[in-house]
Amino acid sequence: MRTSLFGLIFLTSSALGYEVKTPPLDTDWTYKVGTDPWPDYPRPQLQRSRWQSLNGIWQWGEGTSESGYPQGIDVLVPSCIESALSGVMQSVRTSWFAREFEVSEDLNRKGYNILINFEAVDYQATVYINDQIAGNNTGGYWRFSFDITDLVKEGTNTLRVDVFDPTDADGYMIPIGKQTLNPSHIFYTPCSGIWQSSWWIPIAEVETNISIPSVPAQYVTQLDVAADMHGTIDVTVTTSKSSKDVVRITVTDDSGKDVAIGKGRANEAFSFKVSSPSLWSPDSPTLYNLTVAVGDDKVASYTGFRTIASGEIDGVKRPLINGEFFFQFGTLDQGFWPDGIHTPPNHEAMVFDIKQLKNLGFNMLRKHIKVENALFYRACDELGILLIQDMPSMPANRLPNADQQKEWERQLDILIEQHKNYPSIYTWIIYNEGWAQIRDYYPEEYLTKRLKSLDPTRLVDSTSGWVDHGYGDWHDNHHYANPQCGAPFYSTPSTPYDRKRIAIQGEFGGIGQNVSEEHLWKVQKAIDTINQTYEIDETIEAWNYRGHVLLSELRDQVEKWACSAAIWTQTTDVEGEVNGLLTYDRRILRPDVDQWKSDIQALKDAAKARNGKK
Repeated sequence: MRTSLFGLIFLTSSALGYEVKTPPLDTDWTYKVGTDPWPDYPRPQLQRSRWQSLNGIWQWGEGTSESGYPQGIDVLVPSCIESALSGVMQSVRTSWFAREFEVSEDLNRKGYNILINFEAVDYQATVYINDQIAGNNTGGYWRFSFDITDLVKEGTNTLRVDVFDPTDADGYMIPIGKQTLNPSHIFYTPCSGIWQSSWWIPIAEVETNISIPSVPAQYVTQLDVAADMHGTIDVTVTTSKSSKDVVRITVTDDSGKDVAIGKGRANEAFSFKVSSPSLWSPDSPTLYNLTVAVGDDKVASYTGFRTIASGEIDGVKRPLINGEFFFQFGTLDQGFWPDGIHTPPNHEAMVFDIKQLKNLGFNMLRKHIKVENALFYRACDELGILLIQDMPSMPANRLPNADQQKEWERQLDILIEQHKNYPSIYTWIIYNEGWAQIRDYYPEEYLTKRLKSLDPTRLVDSTSGWVDHGYGDWHDNHHYANPQCGAPFYSTPSTPYDRKRIAIQGEFGGIGQNVSEEHLWKVQKAIDTINQTYEIDETIEAWNYRGHVLLSELRDQVEKWACSAAIWTQTTDVEGEVNGLLTYDRRILRPDVDQWKSDIQALKDAAKARNGKK
């Protein structure tokens, strides 16, 4: 079957060979995904009006691809090949993906470039166009693009991606978060392959008769925007050429009214003001649209006006949002799915979790040692959820060598560079519970400084949990099940509360409640680890009672001492864990909604009462 858009013709599989595998547990969205997944524009903060998705059915096989257009089995892109949605549901170290496309004779119009984009491929990707290497990328969580103008031809072209994923391989220390080939309790099924969207760059805006996906010879490659509570917008527009062309930015409110126009030069930082903007906060997540024009190129983006800071109120260090302190309460959010592993089934499923948290009164979540697709962060911006974003850790209980540490730090920089525009993100976490944290010197000291240099607009939580040497904005304690937040008591391996920093209960709760097999991850090894849960409550009534007790303890610590924020474990069950607010299939919500709303509001009220009170 052939599909055409703007003169570019894609040869697509009829998908007769593809079918969803039966996962150990499904969701209400598993069998609604279809063969045209994730049709949304993948990069909402650098958006052009015309584009072509490459998502859908590809060919897939184990090993390294052969030349031309190799034939394998039908696989759904994007998806982890370990997932049921992929149609493969197996884990291999090396595999390939392939498809064909045809292009029109207008392809090589002078002065225009054609780019191919991938939002995330786990872990190392080599991209071929017509048997020629377009480029390589290392890192399973990051977007990348290649200019393929000189590699394509009129007529039929081949696209192949070879993928190597060394999860758990001897000699490798890579950012993997909770992935493992041997899942057990708090470590889960891994993800390999093209697990986020792939697509072509859009058509040039300047010549409307051009009928190929292309952009001007000079085009915007990155847009960095930081807007504060006073209306100042700091901007850097990076282009494919080191020119100093004029940049024009139009700011539009949600009614469609233009409220400001800023001008500067490409590849140079500049600032301009918006008068009396409506501020972004969890209670009022106001966003403004941006239109950015440089030469012949035009892109759309958005921003929110807010200021994140650390300040002192009545002798206590507090996190300030737009100059105010309010209690920040969220969940530990793993971002795993029984049918898609790392990849949510669709946009509706992805935002379901966020909406459930908002309905209960949560105003924050901690994205735990995983990175999501750009549309997840856009949803948090729109719905009003503050985000604490972890850097994906290297394997726990092992330490990297110098080269491995350097590579991990390179990818830490990428995390910041690719995510620093989202208004909802307000804190970066470097290390979690000492996992792969070097002990004979303190890398978090210079890494905290580096992050502050890359992004001076946010807070840094240098060490979440323990192995804390006093760096960063937060003093972060983990303790199950009871909280110990900014209080004069603690349990090892945590450290006594450091009054020079903000107190956060980085993890607590974790209480579990077993459910019927219908809602469990039907893998015996996972079921056998359920009893490793910190606490198991026999009934849902007991579970809600214990939740009330723990939130009441936390409220006491907000009232009496210095607790400013807390993270409840966790949003959903995952595989062998049954301590979620939701079951892994998202079909059962454990909390008594009225009780939890009341308890969460009590936390916020206690924090509010502390303002101006000694």
